[in-house]
Amino acid sequence: MDQFKGPMDLLLDKLEGWWALAIVMLPNLVVAVLTVLLFYGMARLVEKLLRKTLDRFSDNRAVNRLITSISSIFIIMAGAFISLGILQLDKTVTSLLAGIGVLGLALSLAFQNAAANLIAGIIMAVKSPIHVDDLVETNNIFGLVRKIGLRSTTIQNPEGQLVEVPNRLVLENPFTLYSVPGSRRVDLKGHIAYEDDLEKVKEVAIRAIQKLPGLQREKPVEFFYSAFDDSSIAFEFRYWIDFSNVQSTYLDARSQGIILLNNAFKENGIEIPIPRHAIDLDAGDRSPVKMPG
Repeated sequence: MDQFKGPMDLLLDKLEGWWALAIVMLPNLVVAVLTVLLFYGMARLVEKLLRKTLDRFSDNRAVNRLITSISSIFIIMAGAFISLGILQLDKTVTSLLAGIGVLGLALSLAFQNAAANLIAGIIMAVKSPIHVDDLVETNNIFGLVRKIGLRSTTIQNPEGQLVEVPNRLVLENPFTLYSVPGSRRVDLKGHIAYEDDLEKVKEVAIRAIQKLPGLQREKPVEFFYSAFDDSSIAFEFRYWIDFSNVQSTYLDARSQGIILLNNAFKENGIEIPIPRHAIDLDAGDRSPVKMPG
């Protein structure tokens, strides 16, 4: 039995030491637990206040939830580190901070593009003029913004397909926003014959387009002659319309403009010339083509 007495004494001494330390640290443990509970309650309160505040300034619920969750996690982590300090576990706190730093560095290198898209999504939700249901053109994609997520922006093109564009590309590259001004310019190009009166053509065209519904009359209708072609004179015609997010509004205004111009030209005897390489043969006067040989 004597051979076990030494180790047993050591074990008992160790247990007695732990018990004495537990009694001494009991007030610190209570304070540490209360600190964790206090910071947990603060995190929930801050999360609710942030959610209400962010919902007033941003429609992106995903980004709003992300910001509130990150804020809550930081507050809880701060309470945990303070509690460890109360328990005199300073070395543990140092080790945890070092581990978090190494883990953050590894994740930032592994998910560099994902992190860039995430940050860009947050910036777009807070500062960008692009919002859901806006009509935009970015990265050669044109359409309605259907969703601004944490990773990408979803755009529905005129054909109905949904296109996912990474947020960092939307933020880094130029984009055209059609929704905000409330107006859009329609450009038409055409040709008239050399024999026509140029001043008359301009007057007839401008007068015809004044009949267009939705025309912004406070902005001038512009008509320019642009070039001498082989068999005609080229012109460019510009006018402004009231424009919303519906792309068909623009397409209809352009179509109606072409109809009005064509009818006005016909009524005033203005010729829209046929290119010289186009040959119009009357079916009744066609003669058989004789092949050589």
